[in-house]
Amino acid sequence: MRKPAETLEISIQTFSKKGYGVGFLPQGREIEIAHSLPGDTVRVEWRKKRHGAQKGRLVEVVVASDDRESPRCAHASICGGCSWQQMSYNAQLKEKMWRVEKAFAGKFPVDPIIPCREPFGYRNKMEFTFSQNSAGDRFLGLMIAQAEPYVFNLTECHLCPPWFSAAAASVRDWWEGTNLKAYYPPKDSGTFRYLMLREAIRTQQKMAVLNVSGHPDFAPSRSDLDGYVKSIRNVADGVSIFLRIHQLMKGRPTQFYEMLLDGPDHIVEALHLKQGPLSFKISPSSFFQPNTLQAEKLYDTALSMLGSPSILYDLYCGTGTLGMAAARSAEKVIGIEMSPEAVLDANENLKRNGIGNMVVHQGDVGKTIAQLMADPTFIRPDAVIVDPPRIGLDPLALNHLKNLLPKTIVYISCNPMTQAANIEELEQAGYRLKRLQPVDQFPHTYHIENIALLEK
Repeated sequence: MRKPAETLEISIQTFSKKGYGVGFLPQGREIEIAHSLPGDTVRVEWRKKRHGAQKGRLVEVVVASDDRESPRCAHASICGGCSWQQMSYNAQLKEKMWRVEKAFAGKFPVDPIIPCREPFGYRNKMEFTFSQNSAGDRFLGLMIAQAEPYVFNLTECHLCPPWFSAAAASVRDWWEGTNLKAYYPPKDSGTFRYLMLREAIRTQQKMAVLNVSGHPDFAPSRSDLDGYVKSIRNVADGVSIFLRIHQLMKGRPTQFYEMLLDGPDHIVEALHLKQGPLSFKISPSSFFQPNTLQAEKLYDTALSMLGSPSILYDLYCGTGTLGMAAARSAEKVIGIEMSPEAVLDANENLKRNGIGNMVVHQGDVGKTIAQLMADPTFIRPDAVIVDPPRIGLDPLALNHLKNLLPKTIVYISCNPMTQAANIEELEQAGYRLKRLQPVDQFPHTYHIENIALLEK
C-alpha cells in the first residue's frame, strides 16, 4: 500500500543540476522541488524514499524569492520544459554565469553572458508526445516535471511560434475521433509516438511530422492520414506535412522511413551572419540549432575568435553550418561527422551556398582524424572547431587533438562541466585558455552554451 504524502515547509537553498530548487528535510536529506527558487519558502508534498533523490511537489509558495515573478504560461507549474519561467530573466542569466564560473572553479574570468534578445518565442522546433493512461484518457503535450513519462495536454507554449500550440490542439482533437492509440514502448503496441513541428524563423516556412510506430498491426489507414493532414491544414497553410515511421526490429538497428503527405518536401532556413547570409535545406531528420537568432550570435562570436585560418578542422560538425560560415575566411575547411544523414545534408548545403573549399568526412571523429593523419598528403590544421555532445570529447578524439596541435582551438559546449575537464587536459598539453564566452541559447531552462578559446 502506498504511503500517504506528508506536507511540510521547506526553505530553498540552491538549484540542482537540472534547475530544480533544492532544500533540506528535517533529517538533513536534500529534497528537489520543481519550479521553486533559492530564497523561496515553499509548502511541499512528498513521500519518503529509501533510495535516490527525494522529490517534492510544490503546493504553495509561502515566502517568495526576490527573483520570483509571475510566469507567462498557464502550464508553468507542471511543465518539464520550462524549469525557470517563474524566475526573472536577469536572475536566470546570473545563475548561468555562475554555473560556468563554477565549472572552471573560478580559475579564469568569464565574459558577460550574451543574452537572448527575445526570451520567448525563440524555438524553431518542438516535439509533443502522445500518451494514454490506464483509463484510456488521451494526452498530447509535454512531460510533467519530475514525473516523466507522464504527459499533460498542452494548450499553450510561449517558447515557440503560436501555431505550434494550435496545431497540437487540432491534432489532439482529430486523434480523439479515431480508434488509434498512443504508442506504448514496453509492449511495442499502439500507433502515435510524437508530433514534431518546425518553423524556419527567417523564412516562416513550416513543417509538421507525425511520428508513428513501425509495427504493421498499428499502421494508420489512408483515411487516418487524411484526417491528420486536415488537422494541420486547419491551423496553417503551406505546411510541409510528413509521416515518419519509427521501426523497431529485434536484433537489428532502428529504421526510420519518411513519407511526404502534403506540401513541399523540405523547408529552408537562413542564418544572417556578419560574413554574409547562408541558407539551409531542412528535411524532417535534419538537425538545426533550435534557436535561429541566437545561433547567429553564437556563430558570429565563435568566428571572431578564429580569425582567418589557412586549414580549419570542424569536428562534430553536424550539418556543417559553422564550418560553412568559417569557409568564407579560411583557405580550406575539413568537417568530420558521425551521422550519415547529417553528412548528406551538409553536402547538399555546401552546393546550395556555392562553397567549394569545404569537405565533410563521415565517421567517428577520433578514427577519422587518425586516418587523415596517416595520409601522406596530410597538412596540419592551424585552427580547430569542436562542438561535441554533452559528454564532451571522447578520449581518442582528445588524444588526436593533442597530436594535431593546431595553434587555435575554439571549443563550443552545451555542458561546461565536461568542457572544463577537457580543457584541463588540453592545458596539460601546452594550450592556454584565453577566453570564456557563455551564450544563452535556451531562456527559461537550465541549459547554457559556452565558447572557449585556447591557443598554443
